[in-house]
Amino acid sequence: MRVTAQAARRFLAARHLLAPARSLAGGPAAVLEVIRKLGSIQFDPIAVAGRNHDLMLHARVAGYEPAWCDELYERREIFEATNKALSFIPADEFPWFRLSSGRKGVQFHAEALAGNAAVAERVLERIRADGPLSSANFERESGATKDWFGVPENAVRSVLEAHTVTGAIGLARRDRNLRYYDVIERLLPAELLAREVPEREQLRHKQLSRHRAHGLLGAGGAGGTFARIAAPEIRRELHKELVELGALVPVEIEGARGKRFVLAAELALLEAAPQPPVSVAFIAPFDSLLWDTSLLAGLFGFEYVWEGFFKPEKRRWGYYVLPILFGDRFVGRIEPRIDRDGGRVEVLGLWWEEGFAPRRADGFVDAMRDALLAYLRFAGADRLEWARHLATERRLFPARP
Repeated sequence: MRVTAQAARRFLAARHLLAPARSLAGGPAAVLEVIRKLGSIQFDPIAVAGRNHDLMLHARVAGYEPAWCDELYERREIFEATNKALSFIPADEFPWFRLSSGRKGVQFHAEALAGNAAVAERVLERIRADGPLSSANFERESGATKDWFGVPENAVRSVLEAHTVTGAIGLARRDRNLRYYDVIERLLPAELLAREVPEREQLRHKQLSRHRAHGLLGAGGAGGTFARIAAPEIRRELHKELVELGALVPVEIEGARGKRFVLAAELALLEAAPQPPVSVAFIAPFDSLLWDTSLLAGLFGFEYVWEGFFKPEKRRWGYYVLPILFGDRFVGRIEPRIDRDGGRVEVLGLWWEEGFAPRRADGFVDAMRDALLAYLRFAGADRLEWARHLATERRLFPARP
């Protein structure tokens, strides 16, 4: 199958539930629908503009409130697992995620347990006896520290995460960014835990889940798309199996190098390529729509780099910047900051793509105002304040609740 670049762009906007933005109704049920559709959504604790999973859901779910995701988590309808990164998955998919490499790899976590065996045993015994506990509930344990990207991590934190990789414990709840763990038997139904899925099927499910998250990946993914599933040669075998089973269908996209693969269930949507309604969405930095930066460049003409790890003087845009999707086009980027104490949202920066003129794009000004108003409600803020150099934008988009 061969499709035009326009059809591929329209398909991605529609299958990511962004055509139009913020249109999926149903409260917590709609949140669960998004997670089931995409297979998983990445959790990230940085909250200067809203946490990544909240921003993803805000872009898709009408009137989204972060409490809805928390409610599903507390009801055990979603669960945390490593799927490319730490992510929320539907809890009933847990048997397919039982084999986990964690965020740092199987060897790292195995060494954490082996090198801190006494600490690991005491931690597990206490959780079994006392219920959900965080690292802060334990007295400082002696023992070797592990090093993670140059940041020391004490033995308790290391073994807690390692125990989640083995499946002995899971995350019971979060208090802001403090994680509370409990034994897995108290977190998920016995019938779910009793279900055994063959290892090969688990690996295949994980690989397919990454295709579910994006929609038009190549066989090798992009960057770390298929990281921590298996060795590269195993991943190639898994991909071949998914094509042979009919779960993935190869397509060629005008202007894109190599074959792409679409879920068989979404082939009709790709063929239909509906024109998206006029709407604006602010896209989270780790939204799966942004995973394949080469496809963004070739298909959308949009260069995407997350600059959070860059030194300030190396940034072209800003620290926590959200791409702006208008219909099936990326037209700019915005850098908002939520001041929760002050009840306001500050816009620190706004950059338009070359050749894009907000006033001349049919429907854009009103759609941008709607997006800003929705973001204010999401942030729990009552006013929008613009940086001084954005005087033109302040006059153009006078968003007030």
